[in-house]
Amino acid sequence: MILLVNFFRLIRYIGKVSYFVKDTFYWLFCKKRNIKELGREIIFIGIDSFPLVTIISFFIGMILAFQTAYQLKEFSSEIHLASLVALSLVRELGPVIGSLIVAARSGASITAGIGSMKISEQVDALEAFGVEPIDYLVVPKFISLLLCMPILIIYADFMGIVGGYLVGFFKFGIQSGLYFRMTFDALALKDVASGLLKSLFFGSIITFISCFEGLRPFSSIDVSKAVTNAIVRSFLLIIICDCILTALFYFIWV
Repeated sequence: MILLVNFFRLIRYIGKVSYFVKDTFYWLFCKKRNIKELGREIIFIGIDSFPLVTIISFFIGMILAFQTAYQLKEFSSEIHLASLVALSLVRELGPVIGSLIVAARSGASITAGIGSMKISEQVDALEAFGVEPIDYLVVPKFISLLLCMPILIIYADFMGIVGGYLVGFFKFGIQSGLYFRMTFDALALKDVASGLLKSLFFGSIITFISCFEGLRPFSSIDVSKAVTNAIVRSFLLIIICDCILTALFYFIWV
């Protein structure tokens, strides 16, 4: 019985989010956007995320290099460390880790900001003045995330490769030229394209879930719940979407 109730709640939630996505795309093409407004969102969502992405991606690359080398050492094939680190980061870890970082940092902040506006009746004030909240609050964030996510993911891939390079160079003595040659030889256009395409889907998920949850609270207690729901549901949907896209790319490109 409980499972059935939760199933219907899930269907209802998906339906509400679907209408929210539809409204967002409707307002997306209704008018030109203010460049200054988009610039503020890009700085907040994208540029301010670079320090966190730098640190986490760099150490993820180092960890991945150590774990990869641990397995390759049994076959005396540490030289292939560069190829495996690059492919793992560009295809999978870079987009997923970068998106989870943005969801935890920017997504939570978006939900809290819109939720605070909702309980202080600022959203109602926008409607009273004839301003559509989705057009004013959601669409700029959606555009900004679509612009920022591919750049952040490419940067996350780069920092992870640098972290792997340091391990390969100082621990296993792989020369710089050889390391980077094997890195770029292993990567194909489809690998980079799949990572960038994933970043667009993940950025859309972060925007829709964070903004949708932010527009739901009716009290200050609901804001904290909305932030928690936004992070958890964004994480869950990013992982599910990644699984679907990875399987799809496998059947298309293999």
